[in-house]
Amino acid sequence: MTIPFYVPPEQQVRDKAEFARKGIARGRSIIAVDYADGVLLLAENPSTALHKISEVYDRIAFAGVGRYNEFETLRKAGIRQADLMGYLYSRDDVTAMGLATAFAQTLGVIFTRDPKPYEVEILIVEIAEQGQDEDGDAHRLFRVTYDGTLYDERNFVAIGGKAEQLTEALGDLWEESMSLERALEVGTEAFRRAEGRDSEGWEAAVLDYSNGRRAFRRLTGDELPAT
Repeated sequence: MTIPFYVPPEQQVRDKAEFARKGIARGRSIIAVDYADGVLLLAENPSTALHKISEVYDRIAFAGVGRYNEFETLRKAGIRQADLMGYLYSRDDVTAMGLATAFAQTLGVIFTRDPKPYEVEILIVEIAEQGQDEDGDAHRLFRVTYDGTLYDERNFVAIGGKAEQLTEALGDLWEESMSLERALEVGTEAFRRAEGRDSEGWEAAVLDYSNGRRAFRRLTGDELPAT
């Protein structure tokens, strides 16, 4: 009789985590930065077809790093959930907190039960209607990791392979109530410090009060930083 191969649970968890982190580290990073009129999302992305940043619902945006097919699956599921919640109840019931919690639960189940975890890290960003939500807090910046861990960030956040270096750079560069132009300068300088080189191309979008209820707007052409 063949003896089944046994792997201690703690070793299996460590192996899955290392596998996921290596996959995410190969992806290009993304940052989200508060500025005077909303939130800027900026990614190094040479492709003009495969977007890493997108609208989810009204004042909510999604960004993902890692395996494109995996975070794209999560993005579409999030849009479906947001649309259903808004249709069945109220548009005001669709929140970044609710979506981020659902993503965290999904990734946690995948990490625990499936042989291969998702090699992704995602951001869910929401701007408040008047710059502050009902609790008096700033914009919502949620980071969800490959194992379903959910982080509530403030002012700025980075995900991807260079997240630690980007966070350190943003800590030195970020300014309260920046203009969008200044936020772009801060973002690109943070990437330059983290990567030690010039970018090969940018993808950027904003959640901005001036856009009305549908706050998401993708930056194009001359609005993008120079490469």
